[in-house]
Amino acid sequence: MPSPHPRRPLSRRGFLAASAGTAAALASTASPARAAAGRRPFGRYGSPAARRTPRTLYVDPLGRGDHTSVRDAVAAAAGGGWTLVLAPGAYRETVVLDATRTDATWIGASEDPRDVVIVYDNAAGTPKPGGGTYGTTGSATTTLQADGFTARWITFANDWLRADHPDVTGTQAVAVKVQGDRCAFHHCRFLGHQDTLYADSLALTAFARQYYAHCYVEGDVDFVFGRATAVYEHCHFRALDRADLAAAPFGFVFAPSTAGANPRGYLVTGSRVSSQAPAGFYKLARPWVPSSDPTARPSLTVRDTFLDAGIDAVAPYTNMSASFPWQSQRFAEYRDSGPGARITVPENRPQLTAREARSATRAGYLGDWEPWRGEC
Repeated sequence: MPSPHPRRPLSRRGFLAASAGTAAALASTASPARAAAGRRPFGRYGSPAARRTPRTLYVDPLGRGDHTSVRDAVAAAAGGGWTLVLAPGAYRETVVLDATRTDATWIGASEDPRDVVIVYDNAAGTPKPGGGTYGTTGSATTTLQADGFTARWITFANDWLRADHPDVTGTQAVAVKVQGDRCAFHHCRFLGHQDTLYADSLALTAFARQYYAHCYVEGDVDFVFGRATAVYEHCHFRALDRADLAAAPFGFVFAPSTAGANPRGYLVTGSRVSSQAPAGFYKLARPWVPSSDPTARPSLTVRDTFLDAGIDAVAPYTNMSASFPWQSQRFAEYRDSGPGARITVPENRPQLTAREARSATRAGYLGDWEPWRGEC
């Protein structure tokens, strides 16, 4: 997403709760599950000697599995229907799950997302070895193009920091780009700064459905963005404080780019938006109408969600471009609570009617796909 402000150096802060940059740092905050993993790195999910299914592969950075990296395990899992069980550790690598590897499942073996971290540090402006820069899409630590993907108890992170690269202007740094249809994330974390979670599709005409349940997403600028039809249920969105800016806004939580032909964009329900920043320093959303799709009509509904004081209650929405004012897009709220949800200027807080709200549900957005059934 475009950068809204010139960047000054950003002071380094505690970026990953588990300090995922090194395996040693992970070990320094060992949980009971992680300690037990020293004896049983794959928890209740078997092992190479007791494989749960012929299409289950075990990944462990200490060499106790089939592979030591997620990338190598993905390369070995050709075709559809593979499960990767990831032992606790920091997997510092970039990973691409291409469109041929359908119906894949990745499981964090300890069942605590702090223990299994896939992390790298490319940004849009990072020089590529062969020349040029990565761009926003190329900056992604993990790219998921296949349909039917499921992840449980995994952290997807990009720990690129502005303070380390004051000469780089392309500060978008994606933790994960999700493009497939029927992609579900349960109890996962998404950590970054700008453009953390790219919930998108493979093409303008592809209406990819995605589901995020009991997840945590952290960032500052447009940190949940893209054109997918995505439901965020019981999630926590955390807007970071910033030392490089002195005035509001510090950033924007959502930046949907929904195709005009798509009746459903982002639905946030039963969730929480919090912030480390001063009161009113974050916008809830701004519409992204990309140059590749000037007919986009970004869609976002936030309902039954707590918005803390970090969200600007007077003017929670703003424009990314004056050519595409937010008032012309599809933004709405319903029964939100908290200081950031106070309606002080009604024209700035479009609300669903009770009748409209009856279709603003996970079933209304996802149709016959029910990823919440049978899940933990």
